[in-house]
Amino acid sequence: MTTYWCEWAWLSPGPQQGVLFEVEGGRITTVSSARTPPEHAERLPGMTLPGAANAHSHAFHRALRGWHGGARGTFWTWREQMYQVAAALDPDSYYRLARGVYAEMALAGITCVGEFHYLHHAPNGARYDDPNAMGRAVVQAAQDVGIRLTLLDTCYLAGGFDRPLAGVQLRFSDGSATNWADRLEEFTVDSEWVRVGAALHSVRAVPAEEIPEVTGWAHKNDAPLHLHLSEQRAENEACLAAHGCTPTQLLASRGALGADVTAVHATHLAASDVALLGGSGTGVCLCPTTEADLADGIGPAAALHAAGSPLSIGSDGHSVIDPFAEVQAVESYLRLDTETRGHFAAEELLAMATTAGHQALGWADAGWLGVGARADFVAVDLDSTRLAGVAPESIPAFARADDVRVTIADGRRIVQDGAHQTIDAARELQDAINALR
Repeated sequence: MTTYWCEWAWLSPGPQQGVLFEVEGGRITTVSSARTPPEHAERLPGMTLPGAANAHSHAFHRALRGWHGGARGTFWTWREQMYQVAAALDPDSYYRLARGVYAEMALAGITCVGEFHYLHHAPNGARYDDPNAMGRAVVQAAQDVGIRLTLLDTCYLAGGFDRPLAGVQLRFSDGSATNWADRLEEFTVDSEWVRVGAALHSVRAVPAEEIPEVTGWAHKNDAPLHLHLSEQRAENEACLAAHGCTPTQLLASRGALGADVTAVHATHLAASDVALLGGSGTGVCLCPTTEADLADGIGPAAALHAAGSPLSIGSDGHSVIDPFAEVQAVESYLRLDTETRGHFAAEELLAMATTAGHQALGWADAGWLGVGARADFVAVDLDSTRLAGVAPESIPAFARADDVRVTIADGRRIVQDGAHQTIDAARELQDAINALR
């Protein structure tokens, strides 16, 4: 058993001063008050928050940070740059890159990641001897770093509505949803820190008649289902032309909405789409720093929340890896869009980054600090210039990743004094990315 004494800790009522946690087997067994630390306790200075969940990651996109960043263009011109990186990776280089990316997440206070994984096969679509070699590389990277992983194995079958796959897209495809499910059945992971979920890349990449196969696999395996939704206006227009309905309406007609589903982005929605998502309890993962980087637009976060959709956040393309920056951007972009302040309180922003994200990834026992929860602790330095004078209850609305001093995941200390315990994240990323350029 390990005892932790927190100068401050964010419990269910909010921040409390002088909190003692006892941890056994990676879980919190007792919570009590202690104004001064017992001699045997490990001290966590500053504000201890629950570990954050990054509900949407494409690890290989991290190689694009700062690459042609000042060039004019759109999501679609950026996509061609992304394809160049996708074409260059193999299981070994993907492992090295993902390990650096996940170490950067740990430094930012992220204890769990959802990897939206569609880079499955070798160039030209040929299968590796192990057809899940790329997925196993991601799993090993997360385990080496010490964070939990939900591998959202993604079905990707088409280059658009009624368009065949071309070029590097062949690496993404299993040919049919049945083949995708068959490959996934072969992918077993013996780890209490890794789960396998399912994903539909998008309605433009998975034909409507194939969607039920993917949703059926998720339901049969009690696995979370994620999907990209209406990130671009062009996707909406193409879906209307092909099916006479919006992407959200198409998903609803195929049984692909519900409390076990998370739609990613959901940027360009009609009011009826918001009602469908909220009414079905479908979660929405917002990725505002990526949506800004790619010039996607500002999504209707407040309307989705009011309609009943749980909101989580993801770093997606990793232009920034900072869960605090993501949730603060949700609020600030709404202010810019509506010219009104105060859409989400600090505790609601924290919930997006913690409880909602873990729930979306299938880890309902994480993202909160209480008896029975996983022992995920993130200690934020309250002595930084940035946080000087900030009230404890406002910390989630002002802290940033570089305020994180300690990260503990499942009772394992993986970051101490702002450095990963075993991985030099900066060198790891530098070497992995340089090898791809």
